[in-house]
Amino acid sequence: MMGGPADLVPLAPAVLPDGIAARFVDTGNGLRVHLLEAGAGADRPLLLLLHGFPELAYSWRKIMMPLAAAGYHVVAPDQCGYGRTTGWDGADPANFRMLRLVRDVIGLVSALGHHRAAAVIGHDFGAPVAAWCALLRPDLFPALVLMSAPFAGPPSLAANPAAAAAELDAALAALTPPRKHYQYYYSSPAAAAEMDAPAAGLAAFLRAYYHMKSADWPGNRPTRLATWAAAELARMPRYYIMDREASMPATVAAALPSPAEIAACRWLSEPELAVYAGEFARTGFRGGLQWYHCASFGIGREEMQIFAGRAITAKTLFIAGAADWGVYQAPGSFERMQETACSDFRGAHLIAGAGHWVQQEQPEAVVAILQSFLG
Repeated sequence: MMGGPADLVPLAPAVLPDGIAARFVDTGNGLRVHLLEAGAGADRPLLLLLHGFPELAYSWRKIMMPLAAAGYHVVAPDQCGYGRTTGWDGADPANFRMLRLVRDVIGLVSALGHHRAAAVIGHDFGAPVAAWCALLRPDLFPALVLMSAPFAGPPSLAANPAAAAAELDAALAALTPPRKHYQYYYSSPAAAAEMDAPAAGLAAFLRAYYHMKSADWPGNRPTRLATWAAAELARMPRYYIMDREASMPATVAAALPSPAEIAACRWLSEPELAVYAGEFARTGFRGGLQWYHCASFGIGREEMQIFAGRAITAKTLFIAGAADWGVYQAPGSFERMQETACSDFRGAHLIAGAGHWVQQEQPEAVVAILQSFLG
């Protein structure tokens, strides 16, 4: 699947908060990037907001206007493989390797008429992209904010992710009951087909997925994990360490909130959910899943290993929800981020009342932290 028809129009103003506009930008490397922006102007410092999976530029809608009001040109792109950005080829995982994604971001800075960004801010899988932007080009990205996904540094020269993933998969399969890691599942051929056409429908699947990873779901009580041992990882909820034969839609179906819970959800209304469902109904999930394929099987890893041992010198902040297992899902990464991976680390904030979707669940708290950090 390609990134969609070239005649796509920007996201309709009716679904966006007042002051946020949508448009397309050509980054010069084949992508026609669909983005949301507020406070437009090359004379204003640029803030780049990079979403994760399964999300969109739309995921930043609740914090864009307050940041624009503080004087910034705030830009959130649909990243390669997502939304209304076109020009990507979902059949070739090499299009989604990390340094290619960094090139996309650098091209966007230039296309917007800026010489650098005041900060790059990444959430979920957008966090490692933001981290690599700051690692490779601190002149362009002097400040970095990571959300929900700690960055432990570049891979070592001895790293063999494909072998490590296969070894972990075998160990999880030997548990009772047999389990599998969600990233290994996301890297499998079955994942896209199962997620593109869930039995309950796409909107219900996404509602259950977003709910189960939020602070609204009572099963989220994250704690540090000691090691990468299979039994230790299996302490996480099943949306991380899945039952062996289950799909992701089947895994989260049991957590589908009741109509009363949906009506009470202040951070994701039914019209907002409909934006996500409409976009993924058109694109499918394959583009986003290819990011996981690259990570699990080491596509692009050799070029990343060139930077083994190098630390991020940009000033760095970490933000996550206190109910987010993403902070601890990779044992040791939260600590390495603070101790070795970032030489100018300015603090980690775990926000009460938020799970994985921290900038949507607690936008006011996120904005206050960002404004203090950015000065």
